[in-house]
Amino acid sequence: MILNTGSRTDIPAFYSEWFMNRIRAGFVMARNPYYPKQVIKYRLDPESVEILVFCSKDPSKILKYLDELKDYRIYFNVTITPYGKDIEPNVPDKKGVLESFKRLSEKLGVKKVVWRYDPIFLSERYDLEYHLQAFEKMAKELKGYTSAVIISFIDLYEKTKRNFPSVREVSFEDQCTFCEAFVKIASKYDMKVRLCHEDERLERYGADASGCLSREVLEEAFDIKLKPVHNQSREGCACLLGNDIGAYNSCLHLCRYCYANYDERLVRNSHRKHDPLSPLLIGNLEADDEIKENKAVSVIDEQLTLF
Repeated sequence: MILNTGSRTDIPAFYSEWFMNRIRAGFVMARNPYYPKQVIKYRLDPESVEILVFCSKDPSKILKYLDELKDYRIYFNVTITPYGKDIEPNVPDKKGVLESFKRLSEKLGVKKVVWRYDPIFLSERYDLEYHLQAFEKMAKELKGYTSAVIISFIDLYEKTKRNFPSVREVSFEDQCTFCEAFVKIASKYDMKVRLCHEDERLERYGADASGCLSREVLEEAFDIKLKPVHNQSREGCACLLGNDIGAYNSCLHLCRYCYANYDERLVRNSHRKHDPLSPLLIGNLEADDEIKENKAVSVIDEQLTLF
């Protein structure tokens, strides 16, 4: 089984203590966001969880637990963007995040820690030239600590437009300009550019549009062979993002572009319900909850081939 922790919230940044309590307990539970009374129970052990995926803007708080997680195959996406407190009010200083990234890479390996530079948007302050300078500065800093950088352009969900009314879409022409420039910069620092759910026509500039957390990406990272897995998070996405134990409306970074938070009030209310000892990230089990045990089906192909 591949277990995902990061599509709905940032567990390493805000809920590391809870997560490690679940590791020690040997199981975790997650509410179905579309049917809240349905609770999925996942076993937590290296035999059941064959790959453990994190996505974070601040992995510093989980670094001290890596030795305790040494028996797991761990894959990290670390988002480092060039935006200030006007856009990402609670994301820590980027210099510190870069240092945490390096420590993760030294511990886990270059192919298992990937840089995300997303979402990309344009504004009067964050124009094309600003992005190109920031991207190159970060890429130079991360040379030798990762083999890939993932980019994507902002998606204007209704909640995003409400929380960030001044934002606008990035035109396809501008996407082409970004992609061509970023591929050239990344190659200087020994990185490939992967696109996250973007137009395949951008591959003409040398980017990879086949998926940022696809079967092939994980096979390369861990030098293993995976069985065909079908747990895409959205139509047209080849990434293996099922089995998410996070919860929407619980990320305290409060980034203005966030798709996973409805508004700050709801996030604050959810966080107040967090219990580090609960099997659920937010709140506790209720009497009428329907608990379903997840069947941890192996995704690793152990079959030997002649080649």
